Amino acid sequence: MSRFLFVVPPLVGHVNPLVGVSARLTELGHEVAWAGSRDLVHQLTGQQAPVFDCAAPPRLHRPPELKGPAALKFLWQSFLEPLARTMAPGVREACERFRPDVVVADQQALAGGLVANSLGLPWATTATTSAEFTDPLASMPKVEAWVRDLLRQLHEDLGGGAAEIDPRFSPHLVLAFTTRALVGETAHEHVRFVGPSITARPDDTAFPFEELARDRSTVLLTLGTANDEAGERFLREATRALVERADRIQAVIADPAGVLTEHPGGGAVVAPRVPVLRLLDRVDAVICHAGHNTVCETLSHGLPLVVAPIRDDQPIVAQQVVDCGAGVRLRFTRAGAEQIGAAVDAVLSGAEHRAAAERVRDSFRAAGGAASAAKHLELLAHDATATALAGTGGTTA
Repeated sequence: MSRFLFVVPPLVGHVNPLVGVSARLTELGHEVAWAGSRDLVHQLTGQQAPVFDCAAPPRLHRPPELKGPAALKFLWQSFLEPLARTMAPGVREACERFRPDVVVADQQALAGGLVANSLGLPWATTATTSAEFTDPLASMPKVEAWVRDLLRQLHEDLGGGAAEIDPRFSPHLVLAFTTRALVGETAHEHVRFVGPSITARPDDTAFPFEELARDRSTVLLTLGTANDEAGERFLREATRALVERADRIQAVIADPAGVLTEHPGGGAVVAPRVPVLRLLDRVDAVICHAGHNTVCETLSHGLPLVVAPIRDDQPIVAQQVVDCGAGVRLRFTRAGAEQIGAAVDAVLSGAEHRAAAERVRDSFRAAGGAASAAKHLELLAHDATATALAGTGGTTA
């Protein structure tokens, strides 16, 4: 059996997909350990998971007005690059103590690939968002050159290795938690589209399911957990659009920042947190910010979307939703209640959006999810072992 070290950033959406993969590898008899935030990994996997705690830079406030290249540069300069530097010692210690056969590194945990490369360990990249497969920097050559220089410096500072690598794309294996039905074609090599890894996770969120109506369509409105300040205007406008249709739509609204100081009426259910995975079995459409996890969870239930991207990878994911026919895209900073309401009407009344969402759902199921990802990792570990034995004159019999 093999040992796998999962290297993850302190971000829920980047740990969740690997929880199911870890569970599957463990079922198959392999050993799994984690390098990342001990508290977060234990929160999402349970207290028994072995975790090598890695330091992380202080969480910075990102001004909500930052968009486009400015937001991207802030992400790299203020989060991804310092995260790689602070995580690297913990990742290196984890490799030395756990002695993994394969390192499995999230695309935003750059230290994983860089340290593995410096130690000569085989490693795989996991992509929890499909944005990087579309060359998002192609239209921003100066930003692209700046990112390349930053990665080159990280490579030199964190140990180098036999070859200079891009830690976002392993030369051995890249696991993409999506499918071509949503992403389209990609020129990147070594990519295996395994579909979303969506598994039951600890969720004790109280929710009044008994208040959900049976005689109306139900629409979930959620802008994620990191967009409180940026999302206030849109949340209010979307709420108004839904309440205006209360005769045929019941709104379920996630309001983590308490933006809606008064209940909007119309039978809406408002809560600071909502159990999204449990709710998706009961709703008919979702309005969201085009976060990759929310989009994939929605499409895995064959549900259409209204997407209003804010920044980062969200515009790319939103366009993928539109291109595959599974939803309608709005401008986050400009859409008012009238436009949002019209978009909701379109995805609820038009059979084509639901049919497209169901096609993507079927592609997700066929791809295999966590089980498929685990299989590819097993093959990588087997090939790495065979190569090592061949180099020493051994056999794999």
